[in-house]
Amino acid sequence: MILAKVTGTVVTTISHPHYKGRRLLVVQPLTMDGDPADGDFIAVDNTHAGIGDTVLINRDGNGARAALNLPDGCIISLIVGIVDSLYVES
Repeated sequence: MILAKVTGTVVTTISHPHYKGRRLLVVQPLTMDGDPADGDFIAVDNTHAGIGDTVLINRDGNGARAALNLPDGCIISLIVGIVDSLYVES
């Protein structure tokens, strides 16, 4: 599980059947100050998140497929929650 910020949406005209009717969002992983930032990636939205939301993402394919009940699904990253608040003590 990782925390990320939603930075955009993805629009497709043709997509794999496992993505049919599902929103795809561009997310940027959150890091601590001084840590190198990972690149943005696309995640399937299961929570109705929007641009600017901080979200919790399951980046384990087996967990994502289990949450969506798609045992043979081609999904790796799944947004499973929207974070209301975050407190980091340094």
